[in-house]
Amino acid sequence: MAPLEWSLLHGKVPIATGIAAAAGMGWLLYRAARGRVRRGLVAGGAAVTLSAAGGWCVDHVWRPFPDPLPLAVLGWVAFGLAGAGLAIVCWPKAGWRRRGTAVLAAAATVLGGALAINALYGQYGTLRSALGLRPANQIGIDDVAPHARRTVEAGPDRPLAQVWHRPARLADAGRLLSASIPGRRSGFAARPAWVYLPPAYLAAERPVLPVLVLLSGQPGSPRDWIDGGRVDQVMDRFARDHDGLAPLVVIPDALGSLMANPLCLDSRLGNAETYLSEDVPAWVRAHFDVDPSFRHWAVGGYSYGGTCALQLGVRRPDRYATLLDISGQSEPTLGDRAGTVKAAFGGDAAAFTRVNPLDIMAAQRFPDTAALVVAGRDDKDYGPQQRTVRAACERAGMAVQWWELPGGHTWEVWGAGLVVAVPRLAVRMGITAS
Repeated sequence: MAPLEWSLLHGKVPIATGIAAAAGMGWLLYRAARGRVRRGLVAGGAAVTLSAAGGWCVDHVWRPFPDPLPLAVLGWVAFGLAGAGLAIVCWPKAGWRRRGTAVLAAAATVLGGALAINALYGQYGTLRSALGLRPANQIGIDDVAPHARRTVEAGPDRPLAQVWHRPARLADAGRLLSASIPGRRSGFAARPAWVYLPPAYLAAERPVLPVLVLLSGQPGSPRDWIDGGRVDQVMDRFARDHDGLAPLVVIPDALGSLMANPLCLDSRLGNAETYLSEDVPAWVRAHFDVDPSFRHWAVGGYSYGGTCALQLGVRRPDRYATLLDISGQSEPTLGDRAGTVKAAFGGDAAAFTRVNPLDIMAAQRFPDTAALVVAGRDDKDYGPQQRTVRAACERAGMAVQWWELPGGHTWEVWGAGLVVAVPRLAVRMGITAS
């Protein structure tokens, strides 16, 4: 296996890095203990203080995302800072060899802390994804004809799997491509989207596929579903068991920038709702052979993206008849309702209530909508909110399916949430009968 494909989450790389980090910290502590104990204690205390102060500023001053930083993250940040601080302590009156060793030891602690934080979230699976390099299975949008000469469509009462026949020659895996989806109606300035094309779509006679729109968390980017969720691998596994069939997956930008939070609404923060419900579907239909019936379209996401999926499923059931809410919140938020109403609606609480999904579901029924809701068993913040969402969807008459999976607010749950939902999505989207 090429080094770029080595796993950063399991196996030799994290093990070797962990050993190097422990050895580096041990050497730095040993050197600091030889006549520089007081300075070493100061360096360690400063690392803990800086980490705690930084976490407080992020959570209470900057507030780039609604949930607080986990203590484990702050602990690993302090570990890396302590390594750097101890290297500085060891620098005076040391020869160049020991100085070089101190730099390497500090680098090992910083890298070890970074990989430990990555492992907590499961964000980057390989060195390729961590470096943001081009995925190995990526093609250009110009490599795929927008419309095939021959297509296969599902019948009115027959799923696609019953009318599609696997050709003799078929790609063994799907492909990814990146493209810009302009906000023609919304004016929303989105970053490039990603699209997954299953193997069947690459055939000469292609099936007319349903569409799954997936949304990232916040902070985040569309590529997070590839790096953290391995969506192409999830869909490839499903396709291998279904003659190359899987949904065409579109991952648009629902934020505008890494740290932005437009709440997936049309407000003074941006017209994200119009972008996702009008601009994105129009672009997809213009560039791909997809099912023209929005009854077979679904929207899903995790964290912010899960909240967004709930909003779109409730606000625009004419576009998305199925929603997949993984670890979402009970309402769109910038941290608290008062601050959200002030920032997005100029203090108009009634305007927020008119677009808040739980308020809408309290007054309206959705018998034609399916809600797939996933929560992390150890997610103390978002888990209870997901139970509230589940109950609200049931009261509103939606067909609800619920999963509570092992893990917290990380890719351990988000990735697994997509895996367990795909078979149910396939039925709802007209791919399979059961």
